[in-house]
Amino acid sequence: MSVEPFAAVDVIRTKRDGARLTDAQIDWVIDAYTRGVVGDEQMAALAMAVFLRGMDAEETARWTGAMIDSGERLTLRCSRPTVDKHSTGGVGDKITLPLAPLVAACGAAVPQLSGRGLGHTGGTLDKLESIPGWRAELSADEIDRQLEDVGAVVCAATPTLAPADRKLYALRDVTATVEAVPLIASSIMSKKIAEGAGRLVLDVKVGSGAFMKTRDQARELAERLVAIGAAHDVATTALLTDMSTPLGVAVGNAVEVAESVEVLQGGGPADVVELTLALAREMLALAGLGDVDPERVLASGQAYETWCRMIAAQGGDPEAPLPTAQHVQVIEARESGVVAGLDAYGVGVAAWRLGAGRARKSDPVQAAAGVRCLAKPGDRVERGQPLFELHTDTPEAVAAAEPLLDAALVLKDVTDISPGDADAPAAVEAREGVVLERWGHDRR
Repeated sequence: MSVEPFAAVDVIRTKRDGARLTDAQIDWVIDAYTRGVVGDEQMAALAMAVFLRGMDAEETARWTGAMIDSGERLTLRCSRPTVDKHSTGGVGDKITLPLAPLVAACGAAVPQLSGRGLGHTGGTLDKLESIPGWRAELSADEIDRQLEDVGAVVCAATPTLAPADRKLYALRDVTATVEAVPLIASSIMSKKIAEGAGRLVLDVKVGSGAFMKTRDQARELAERLVAIGAAHDVATTALLTDMSTPLGVAVGNAVEVAESVEVLQGGGPADVVELTLALAREMLALAGLGDVDPERVLASGQAYETWCRMIAAQGGDPEAPLPTAQHVQVIEARESGVVAGLDAYGVGVAAWRLGAGRARKSDPVQAAAGVRCLAKPGDRVERGQPLFELHTDTPEAVAAAEPLLDAALVLKDVTDISPGDADAPAAVEAREGVVLERWGHDRR
């Protein structure tokens, strides 16, 4: 029986008392927790100590490295420059779906290992699994082949990537330590670095529908993520993007796939197109392809062709009809006015209640469930005009979702305000732009 170099209680005490963990302590505690030598109750105490006392940039980078080293790293053998993207999660955030094939059509390779939804935020894999035949589970060899042949792959992470993170994330979820910025940052970056892409663009959401509710919180996370990337020689940039209002019209699974296809075919909501192009430009710049214009490629139809090849490569039928809900209910405006706000969190929870999301990772989701937001901030609506479509296979769920949507939408009476009035901007708070700030090694 081998003798452990540290005692868990000493590591916990070090951080509890506000001291810096040594590299050796970090390496050991992550490895020992993965092996089961450090128990859940001990790691829970350490996570709470980190939550309360924090970790500096060097500690966080080392913690991330230890979690990466708890499993395998993918070695991508693609001839194209590889670049990945990660979103911290939002409502209507279907951006990966048009973005991955667009960047691939521009000449890069996008190894997008994604997850499933939990709570009010949707999951990329849940959305794609609404496509008949599409499969999320791929081997490392299949990922490599698809990257070379198609240029883009969106699939589930293999279980051997950062197993310490998988174990710690589940523990944080039940011990009120999810919000610790060092643990959020190391969780995100350990998985992304283990995936093997040498370049990474981060979409850090901020607003009611995001994990980070304020810009200061989002900036702190973005800075920490970019610093971890630099410490591990992964070129990293981060965009702070607005998640106070849902992205696009559709929130759910199949409804978001349909909207993504619209974007790839040259249409779709302006905010979804804006963010897709902004992230594409960041990814292409990191990949050394900054002279390629993603807007032109999107308009050419090449991105849609790449989408069809990407879906077919994973067993899906890109031409097959998407699932439709057994029950669709419309909520109409009770009065005329201007939409002054649409709370992303409320819409996300409503879609979850309708069956688009899950409370636990093991819960099933409905492929056709979701919400379509037919009026967005800045829109004038008349009494009786449709505001929302509720899609579900369980009509009884509408009773729980409808009040959430009523509360999420703020309608102001502006019948006495003319467009030139000084009071008009206060009454009509349309989104000025999705991208709020940019962070990176060459911040501009």
